[in-house]
Amino acid sequence: MRSYYSSKIKSFLSQSTETILGFLSDKHSHNLEILQKNAWIDQIDILKDQFREQFQFHDSHIFFEFSIPRMGKRADNIILIGDAIFVIEFKVGEKNFTSSAENQVLEYSLDLKNFHKGSYPKKIFPIYVSTESENFFQPNIIEYPDLLFSTTFCNKDNLFEKIKYLIDENNVNINFENDPKEWEESGYLPTPAIIEAATALYENHDVKEISRSDSGATNLSITGKSIEEIIENSFQKNKKSIIFLTGVPGSGKTLAGLNSVYGQMKNELQGTACFLSGNGPLVDVLREALTRSEVQKSNKPIPKYLAASKVEAFVQKVHHFRDEYLSSNNIPPDKVIVFDEAQRAWDEKMASSFMKRNKGINDFQKSEPEFLLEVMNRDSNWSSVICLIGGGQEINRGEGGVEEWIFALQNKEELKNWNIYLSKEIIEDNTYINDHEMRNWLSVNANIREGLHLDVSLRSFRSYKTSKFIDFIVNNEPEKAKEIYFSNETNEDVFHKKYPIYITRNLNLAKKWIKNKARGNERYGLVASSGAVRLRSLGINVKSSVDPNWFLNDKNDVRSSFYLEEVATEFDIQGLELDWTIMAWDIDFYREYDDWNFKKFTGTKWNKINKIENQNYLLNSYRVLLTRARQGMIIYVPEGSNEDVTRNPKEYEEIYKYLLCCGIKLLDTDC
Repeated sequence: MRSYYSSKIKSFLSQSTETILGFLSDKHSHNLEILQKNAWIDQIDILKDQFREQFQFHDSHIFFEFSIPRMGKRADNIILIGDAIFVIEFKVGEKNFTSSAENQVLEYSLDLKNFHKGSYPKKIFPIYVSTESENFFQPNIIEYPDLLFSTTFCNKDNLFEKIKYLIDENNVNINFENDPKEWEESGYLPTPAIIEAATALYENHDVKEISRSDSGATNLSITGKSIEEIIENSFQKNKKSIIFLTGVPGSGKTLAGLNSVYGQMKNELQGTACFLSGNGPLVDVLREALTRSEVQKSNKPIPKYLAASKVEAFVQKVHHFRDEYLSSNNIPPDKVIVFDEAQRAWDEKMASSFMKRNKGINDFQKSEPEFLLEVMNRDSNWSSVICLIGGGQEINRGEGGVEEWIFALQNKEELKNWNIYLSKEIIEDNTYINDHEMRNWLSVNANIREGLHLDVSLRSFRSYKTSKFIDFIVNNEPEKAKEIYFSNETNEDVFHKKYPIYITRNLNLAKKWIKNKARGNERYGLVASSGAVRLRSLGINVKSSVDPNWFLNDKNDVRSSFYLEEVATEFDIQGLELDWTIMAWDIDFYREYDDWNFKKFTGTKWNKINKIENQNYLLNSYRVLLTRARQGMIIYVPEGSNEDVTRNPKEYEEIYKYLLCCGIKLLDTDC
């Protein structure tokens, strides 16, 4: 059961307050504070008073403390009336309305609309009850396209009056017959943002509570179980194992890795675990989010630096881990290591050059994967390494991809005792390994396991086709992209309506659109390529990097993404995501002769990029940027300027026309 108490309204009215309070208290897992008890009593009394004489609604259903798993919270009350859902948040004793409480009840309603299967087709009305408030002037109620409505404000005396008004004005069918039990227990398919997921896992939620489980996606629970079994087998048999978990952008690889780390934290007998990433911004953001969570959940006030030191043991920068073991033969205490974005580990040439220039080590002739595995090999006992691999995600010079890991395992004698686990996709799909002989070697020497490839994006939960749509755009397949853009995902839903994507030449219009699209605390922001340096003329400065405040702070903070002043590049945002994005496109990635071409701005002019390797890095940068939005995006292509040779209007025009050929609609004031 998702709620503490559930019944028809007529049964609720016939039961004593003490009986209902008993149900609520029995289900409450924490110490029951007097404030919570009194709040429940007031809610019960108000709801009874409001519904006692409303006989036509006595067969409707009421829930107390309905679980919102993705958020780790509970809605005060939900009332099912006909084909509508009323989500009610009480602020007992309050005289005023606050934006934070308004957003809270809207967030609950959004969560039900987006992730609770039984709620998807219904009208949902968020209601905010400030019990002692005056009769509040209600702004116009907005009906959004997905049948979610903006928040209604009321007090303890006019709650039913407002509900009745919403029913009458919005054609609610009160005779619609619900099965409350079926609705309550219908599938809950949340797909949290990685910051949200990391915080939930850190607070001991299970991945099953916060991940999708629909048939269209490989269930993260299957992935988690497969990884757990491999780790357990390595422990029991005292073996070394390396696990390659692959997947499309946003498919949940990082979530699965974090789940493995936090799962290992609970099993102290097997040893500790840590999460390593070469993505510095991701580590910084996760650490800051978890530190804030640690401070907030503490029963006693603790200094932030103490909370941060606890978090840092579990989320580390891979380069700090590497450097710690450069000049010693120390054995890492951790038995399970997760390498996030392992495809970004340096090849031998890059690693050797860095060690010579920055560490004064002249004889470092190893790739990063080889060295990191040798470090984990120092202990003769068991250990497990989990490599999270994104296809087409290499965005830096010297990033060796999965092939560097396999090469080390294949050719270094001291690493041949490692058991290799991966999916059949690595062997069958040259997205990950181009070398045919290497794939043949893996087919003989690796263990194929179910669940080690995630092929559906969970980031864009509104549509599983988003990742494929972006692939077709960057791979110069406009007709295939257009086919997806206008395709039906179900009998009713067209891709571009479920996941809105528009194009505009007007940045102010883009900003207005994205602000209107975001509801409650849905996060939006501006992104662009690190090579998009001529956007500076338009106030978009990609040379100024963002910090964790951009991802974590609220709408009142000028440092947050909401202000649309600071821009995140592929280096800032890889591995992270927003609900909505404005993707600003410059002519570093431009069209010529019906294909993509590549440029870098140096000094005062653009220069063509000729090396295939560097072209791929730039293409992957745009792939990363175009897959950061969970719910939709708008692509901004500037007009250019005839007075500025570095902003050729014709080159911007070719990008714009190509995106139109991919089916993307031009934004107008009616969108």
